Amino acid sequence: MAVCQPALAQNTATLRGFVTDSLSGQRLPGVGIRVDGQPQGAASDAAGAFRISNLPAGTYTVHATALGYRGPATTVTLAAGATQSVQLRLSAVSLSLQEVTVSQPQDPNQSLAAISHIDQVLRPVNSAQDLLRLVPGLFIAQHAGGGKAEQIFLRGFDADHGTDFAVSIDGLPVNMVSHAHGQGYADFHFVIPETVEQLRVYKGPYTARFGDFATAGAGEFTTKTSLERSQAKVELGQFDTRRALVMLDLLGHNKRHLLSKKAESAYVAAEYNFTNSYFDQKQYFKRFNGLAKYTGQLTDQTSLTLLGSHFTSNWDASGQVPERGVAEGLISRYGSIDPTEGGSTSRTNASAVLTTGLAHDAVLRQQAYYSKYDFSLYSNFTFFLQDPINGDGIQQVDDRHLFGYTATYDRDTQLGSRRLHSTLGVGTRNDFSDLALRHTVRREVLDTVTNGRLYERNINTYLDETLTLTERLTVNASVRADLFTFDFRGQLYDTTSLSLQPLRGRTTKARVSPKLNLYYELTPSVQLFVRSGIGFHSNDARGVIRGTVGDNVLPRAIGYEVGSTFKPVPSLVVNTALWALHLQDELVYIGDAGEVESSGPTRRFGVDVSARYQLSSSLFADLDLNYNHGRQVDAPAGADYIPLAPSFTSIGGLTLKRPGGFTASLRYRYIDDRPANDDGSITARGYFLLDAVASYTTSRFQLGITVENLANMEWNQAQFATETRLPNEPLGTSVDELHFTPGTPFYLKGNFSVFF
Repeated sequence: MAVCQPALAQNTATLRGFVTDSLSGQRLPGVGIRVDGQPQGAASDAAGAFRISNLPAGTYTVHATALGYRGPATTVTLAAGATQSVQLRLSAVSLSLQEVTVSQPQDPNQSLAAISHIDQVLRPVNSAQDLLRLVPGLFIAQHAGGGKAEQIFLRGFDADHGTDFAVSIDGLPVNMVSHAHGQGYADFHFVIPETVEQLRVYKGPYTARFGDFATAGAGEFTTKTSLERSQAKVELGQFDTRRALVMLDLLGHNKRHLLSKKAESAYVAAEYNFTNSYFDQKQYFKRFNGLAKYTGQLTDQTSLTLLGSHFTSNWDASGQVPERGVAEGLISRYGSIDPTEGGSTSRTNASAVLTTGLAHDAVLRQQAYYSKYDFSLYSNFTFFLQDPINGDGIQQVDDRHLFGYTATYDRDTQLGSRRLHSTLGVGTRNDFSDLALRHTVRREVLDTVTNGRLYERNINTYLDETLTLTERLTVNASVRADLFTFDFRGQLYDTTSLSLQPLRGRTTKARVSPKLNLYYELTPSVQLFVRSGIGFHSNDARGVIRGTVGDNVLPRAIGYEVGSTFKPVPSLVVNTALWALHLQDELVYIGDAGEVESSGPTRRFGVDVSARYQLSSSLFADLDLNYNHGRQVDAPAGADYIPLAPSFTSIGGLTLKRPGGFTASLRYRYIDDRPANDDGSITARGYFLLDAVASYTTSRFQLGITVENLANMEWNQAQFATETRLPNEPLGTSVDELHFTPGTPFYLKGNFSVFF
């Protein structure tokens, strides 16, 4: 307990300082600061700084707490009217759920903070896809041999490739607006999984920092600031799978930190992947990722982060399989109607972040970024329905330059016993892209459906205020304003004249999105919350200019929820939420056909439950249960299903982490059957899968093994209701049925790493 001897005088003192990692010397944001015997506390800001005012003069014991970190208590003596500075050093420690707190984090809307950190420590991550699965309740499906962005399912949304889920990494937006394949397309494969340090999860449209696509939620990923050690890794698996990884610490920060007061770190990482996958048609999938990152403390008040990365990938794909094709013996379950599908893509990123501590305990963070993106995808979804001779193959092309800038001004203000945290943010994103949709046969272009040059700009600003009304009650109120400019100059194929016709135009639309959230700490082990907000997702510029989306250029999403994060026993953390979300219009640009489709307004409500339990010092259990009920509002009963929207999903597992370095995990994934079309006459089939991971780690090496689909179940990954004609079927006939990409069979992979 604290040794507290407050002065009787009315003069008070101020405690301020920085929180750093004891190994690297880097500043740590979001660390909770508690002074024994005093009600007020604080959290370190983006620069790792904190300040607690209005403390009576005396001697105190100060604690800094963060999940996965531990530091010694610090004793300070405060003189009346003085400001005392301290530096708190924290060291990384093994996970103990008894030390997890449910108290309010610096970012109040991150109610899944504790759950997310536990998952990052416990859940095995073997690929960029596994990083997305760290979002509680999120399911993904791949349907192009690993080269295409995954299909995302969350909170009753088939979010396609990201239309209703915003993804970012180190402040770089992943989602692509007005993309050649689909609105919000989020290809996360340019991220090396071993470099990711942190994930922040936000469900619903309740956070002003996120704008476009953040309706079902958002995921913010952050790469490591520094490496504890360099690493070389090799992976070998079935289906001609191999992967090589190297991560090099360039500055030897352990020694440098001891010799210099200037904390800085730099590292590079690179990976190469190859696999032929499990399909009858070899995939020849190849991917290279490279990353370089520097972080330096320029002065006590200023830090600089520089990041550059490059990604390139190409592959062949087997496409979606018609059920009747397998039943009739035309192809096997792992076969292909059109074996010429596939594609290539690349992305190069550059980013600079300058974080500056200002007067009055304010922090200014500025980021400028640039991405060069290329995408070429060959697909055939309807086979020989439109062109019975050449087939219905298409090529989608996206050649893009993306420029952006964001700035946030954060400030803490002490209003008597109340604490006000204010954030003012501004930003702009500018996309310049050459887009095309072409009719092809065996990857040769026959004719052009649409092409043109896109310019799309978003200018945004937001104000976010978090006020601690009492020791227990916190209110968060914010408002965001977005201004979009859509400009497209190109051509669109006209079915009447059978020729390309000009498609040109420019329009501007705006959206204002208010949010209001309340948080109440019932006890130190029970936090309650009520959240509400308005969000949106933009529509494709080609649909906007063509006029097919009407007034719904930025369809509104209204969401609200009540819930709690609590610890019924010291080793059990539970997060629950009862939520609802109303969409003004689920308008989506169908890149495969070059047109916009609308399902009208929709409404969803559901329940999310996440539990993390430490059964012993080394055995952990986790469970996610997610139920939702969604319908199209204006459709007649029986024809109002939201296609492919899951109603129940569950993820869970057991993880063993022994002190000697042995780790093992047995995990399951379950998704239920769901309608694949409006009337439910076609069903997308659910599945239950088991995966297993084991590894042994020492200070010098790591040996591991991974097994996917342990029971070797036949399951469908991506599934769609599609009207198609097969090459052996009569002209003028077609069948509307389930088409699927078969999921991974039993798959064994081993890895070996050396640390140096």
